[in-house]
Amino acid sequence: MKKPTTARSQAAKPADEVTLTHPDKQLYPGSSITKRDLADYYEKVAPLMLAQIKGRPISLVRCPAGEGKPCFFQRHGAETLSPFVKPVKLPGDKEPYLMIEDARGLVALVQMGVLEIHVWGSNADDLQHPDRLVFDLDPAPDVPFEAVKKTAEEMRDGLKELKLASFLKTTGGKGLHVVVPFKKGPSWDEAKNFARAFSEAMAKEAPDRFTTNIRKAARPGKIFIDYLRNSEGASAIAPYSTRARKAAPIALPVDWKELKTLKSGDEFHMKDAVKRVKKDPWRSMTTAAIAAQTLPQV
Repeated sequence: MKKPTTARSQAAKPADEVTLTHPDKQLYPGSSITKRDLADYYEKVAPLMLAQIKGRPISLVRCPAGEGKPCFFQRHGAETLSPFVKPVKLPGDKEPYLMIEDARGLVALVQMGVLEIHVWGSNADDLQHPDRLVFDLDPAPDVPFEAVKKTAEEMRDGLKELKLASFLKTTGGKGLHVVVPFKKGPSWDEAKNFARAFSEAMAKEAPDRFTTNIRKAARPGKIFIDYLRNSEGASAIAPYSTRARKAAPIALPVDWKELKTLKSGDEFHMKDAVKRVKKDPWRSMTTAAIAAQTLPQV
């Protein structure tokens, strides 16, 4: 009988370990990606990933039997899930949300069969005041990816006119995310109102190309600009997270200069992200100038 292996955290003391049971279990059978492989991946990208999700509530897609088998979405959890998965209590909610603080938490999520990590736009120390906006560009099946790229570029330019720097991320799915950091202060409603007004302005200007209507019947031939992720309790796929899809595509931060060469929203995989650990396209997100940018009132 094989002994359980352990994955060691880069952010913890050397003696701190997380036990992986059945480390050779395939979480992505079609790609032979095991639990150990996924834990090793998260340890390698932990410094960059934790810079974006540490201390923020997270939601999880858990697939205990692996990709292609039944999965479930989890926002709340008992404190007994793992000592490295922390509870976050929100006034009025009976059950706590979840949060991780270091690479041990990432590995603990792998042990739990988590294949997707979604993150809030606010910090656990002030849940009521977000500091991130996410615009999800979700194309209908008949919309080419080139149109999604063009939309992201137009959105970036429109935000720039409002003196807002934005950042780009592939989703590991069909589309792209445009992310806007800002100085904490606005409420969730205020942040959502700005995101809605900006999105609706784009849809009004080009109704043949865009929609903000969540109904599937309104989307053929168009890109759905989803601003609804900017609501209290909502979340978006975390940077560097795998997706619960064949071959484990990654939601990966990319530089705006790379937009022209992107082939799809799911072109990157674990090996691609590991090769890029020394290249952080979102490094400037924490600079004083960008962290201090403010949302216009609507």
